[in-house]
Amino acid sequence: MITVLQSNSLLLLFLVAALGYWIGQVRILGSRMGVAAVLFVGLAFGALDPNLQIPDPFLNLGLVLFVYTIGLSNGAGFFATFQGKGSRDALFVVAIMALPALLLFAAFFFLPLTPAHMAGIFAGTSTNTAALAGVLDYINNTLVAAEAQGGIAQTVVGFSIVYPLGVLGRMVAISLTQRWWQIDYAAEVEQLRDQYPIGQELGYCTIEITRPEVVDIAFHRLRHDQGWGDGDIVFGRIYRNGSASLIESSTRFRLGDRIVIAGSQESMSRVAAVLGQTSPEDLLEDNGTYISRRLFVSNPDLAGQPLRWLKLKQEHGALVSHVRRGDIELLASGDTVLELGDRVRVLARRDEMAALVDLFGDSYASISQVNLLTTGLGITIGLLLGMVPIPLPGGVSFQLGLAGGPLLVALLLGAVRRTGPIVWIMPYSANMTLRQFGLICLLATIGVSSGNGLVEAFASGAGWLIVGVGTAVTLIASFVALYAGYKLLQIPYSILIGMICPQPAVLSYALEQANNPLPNVGYTLMFPISIIVNVILAQVLLIILLQV
Repeated sequence: MITVLQSNSLLLLFLVAALGYWIGQVRILGSRMGVAAVLFVGLAFGALDPNLQIPDPFLNLGLVLFVYTIGLSNGAGFFATFQGKGSRDALFVVAIMALPALLLFAAFFFLPLTPAHMAGIFAGTSTNTAALAGVLDYINNTLVAAEAQGGIAQTVVGFSIVYPLGVLGRMVAISLTQRWWQIDYAAEVEQLRDQYPIGQELGYCTIEITRPEVVDIAFHRLRHDQGWGDGDIVFGRIYRNGSASLIESSTRFRLGDRIVIAGSQESMSRVAAVLGQTSPEDLLEDNGTYISRRLFVSNPDLAGQPLRWLKLKQEHGALVSHVRRGDIELLASGDTVLELGDRVRVLARRDEMAALVDLFGDSYASISQVNLLTTGLGITIGLLLGMVPIPLPGGVSFQLGLAGGPLLVALLLGAVRRTGPIVWIMPYSANMTLRQFGLICLLATIGVSSGNGLVEAFASGAGWLIVGVGTAVTLIASFVALYAGYKLLQIPYSILIGMICPQPAVLSYALEQANNPLPNVGYTLMFPISIIVNVILAQVLLIILLQV
C-alpha cells in the first residue's frame, strides 16, 4: 500500500482528505476538530514513510484559494471593526494577539529552539492556519532549498504540537476565571439586551390595535417616539375592514386594526404593549392578497447593494422581512446589504411576485457557480502584489507572498464588494466550497511532508519542550487577556470569552458555558482582525528571530 501511495500523490491526497474529514467529525470532550484533523492524518501518513510526498503545487493552490476566500468574506467586517467605539476593542484584540509573540520572542533566548519552531508555536497557540500558511510561504520564498525544507518541517512540527494546546488552554482559562469571578451570565444578558439583540429567535405575531393613544398618529412619528429601530422590528401588513395593505410611513392606525410584525419575542412584546394586545389569529399564513416567499439573491446587479436601493415598497408594494445568510437569520432593514446566495423572505401582492422573482433572480444554479473572471482577476492582482518586495529597517525586505498578497487584495475587494458592473464577492456556498477545498489541499500537503519531522522532534526531546512552551504561552496569554479585558476594560465577560476564541471548538465551549449568544458578538469582532494580524505577526516574529 505504501508503494502505491508513493507513486500516486493524487491518491494519497484524497485518502488523507477523506480520513481527516471523517475523524474531524468525531466529538472529543464534546467538541469536533473539523477540517483541522486533515493535518494530523497527514502527519500520521508522513511519519509512516518519509518518501510519501504531495507535490508543492497542491500546497500553493490550496494556500491561495484558502486565504483569498477568507479575505473576501471578512473584508467588510474587518474594516468596519475600526469604526466608532469598536476601535478600542479592536486594539485590545490586536494587543492580546501580540502578547504570545512577545512571550515567544523572550523565550527564544533561553531555549534550544529554532526561529521556525517559534513561528510554528505562535501559529499553533492562535490555532490560525492562515498564519501557518504565511510563514511557510515566507520560508519557501526566502531561504535556500536545504534550509527551507528544514524550516518548513520545524514550523509544522511546532504548529501541530501546540494546536490542540491552543484549544484546551483557552477552555481551561475560561473554566477557571468564570468560577473565580463568579460570572452571572443571565445578568449580563439582561444588562446588554438592548445593545446586543443579536442571535435571538425571530418570529411573527399579529397585534390588534386597542389603545386609543396610538390612533391617528402617522406611523413614522409613532415609530420614532417609541424608538422602534429599523433593525429591531419589521412592520408588515395591516388588516382593516376585510382588506390588507402594507404599513407605510404615513399609515395611521385605527382601533380594531390588526397588524403583522416580525422580530424577536422581546421586541414584539414591547410593541404589543404599546399598541394593544397580541391576537390569537395567525395572519402570517393569510395568502388571500399578499403572499410570502423565500427567494435566492442570484442577480449580480443586486450584490453589494443595500435593500433600500431596491425601493420595493414604492415600485412593487413589497417588503423584505428576513435575510438568511448561510445558517444565520437576520432581520432585514434598509441598510442590510445583499450578497449573492442570500435567501430573502419577500412579502408582496400575488400579482407582483413574478416581477420580484425576476428582480432577485431566485436561481440556485447561478449561486452555486464561481465567477472565474472576477476570481481569477482578484487572485492575479493578489499574486502580483505578493511579489513586490517590502523594505524593513536594517536593509531587510520581505514579500507578502502567496498568502499575504491574495489575502490583502481579497480584504479590500470584500469591503468594496463591487466596482461598477464587476462583482468581486462570491456566493456564500461557492466561497465555502472553495475555502474548504483549498484548506484540505494545504493541510494534507504540509502534514504529509512534515510527519517524519514530528517523529524526530519527539525522539530528540524537542517535542516535549514545545509542549511545555506552547502550554505556558497559551495559558499566560489567555489569563492576561481575560483579566485585562474584564477587570481593566470592563468588557462584559460573555463577549470577552468570544473575543479570545480563535477556533470554532473554543467558541462552542464558550457558548455552552454562557448559555447565550453573546460570545458570538466577541468572536465576530475578533475573527476578521485575527486573520490578517496573526498572518503579519507570525512572519514578523520569524524575520526578527532570523536576524538575531
